[in-house]
Amino acid sequence: MQVPAPFEYQRVSSVDQAVGLLERLGDTARLVAGGHSLLPMMKLRLANFEYLIDINDLHEELGYIVVEPGQIRIGALTRHRELLESEELAAAFPIFRDAERVIADPVVRNRGTLGGSLCQADPSEDLSAVCTTLDASCVIRGQDGERVVSMTDFHRGPYETAVGDAEMLTEVRFPIRPGGSSAYEKVERRAGDWAVVSAGAAVWLEDGLVTDARVGLAAVGPNTAGIPGIAEELRGRPPSEELYARAGEIAAEAADPVTDRRGSAAYKRHLARELTARVLRTSVERIGAATAPVNGQGV
Repeated sequence: MQVPAPFEYQRVSSVDQAVGLLERLGDTARLVAGGHSLLPMMKLRLANFEYLIDINDLHEELGYIVVEPGQIRIGALTRHRELLESEELAAAFPIFRDAERVIADPVVRNRGTLGGSLCQADPSEDLSAVCTTLDASCVIRGQDGERVVSMTDFHRGPYETAVGDAEMLTEVRFPIRPGGSSAYEKVERRAGDWAVVSAGAAVWLEDGLVTDARVGLAAVGPNTAGIPGIAEELRGRPPSEELYARAGEIAAEAADPVTDRRGSAAYKRHLARELTARVLRTSVERIGAATAPVNGQGV
């Protein structure tokens, strides 16, 4: 049986208490909520910490989805199940429901959190790709107050984030822009598994032309990556199969996968190409569905 090294356990009742403990304990401590990624790593001795700080009691403070003019704010302790079931979130960003339907299983979705997914910084993590696609911003709190960083700056490498030893992620913010929609697709070996490759897209249209587009991939290299060049390729042009195919080529060229038990590097580049085209197509179709007339009346 694999068991973690001995550690001390502390349950906290406020963000300030958690930050205070992190300030005192430094890099010997780690926050835990769902723990579905952290605890297996500790059992394998790939991660060793002297202290675990249980923040599950902070759900009332940090477990929320708030829709405001121009943005949606999601607390870091919001569970996967809550993200899956939120109608307001699905209406604004369908990509969230797409992704949550293929994340792990009900046990994980009932306990795992948005903040835990992002702070694990696994290159194959679904919600990291979603947040990258939606150009999210992360609110990080420490003893000196809050700071806000973009997703580009938040993920610094595999399993490494901008959150310092005496800080914690408390909220993720998503800008709402008119005329847009989004989608997510994932290829996995079995239901609920880590992605072989996954892709998310967000597209915005005005007068039938693309005004902006973003694509985020997972499991194609050392980082969950937003793909540069796609927005420049699509802007100002009407959506078309040729355009989706060109965006897929850009994504495949930007991918840096490795051959492993999930597939060859060539196969993963093929998936990056195909999934990028699919999620762009679905995003555009959803924009059309949202604006289609019903009984002669626009909706």
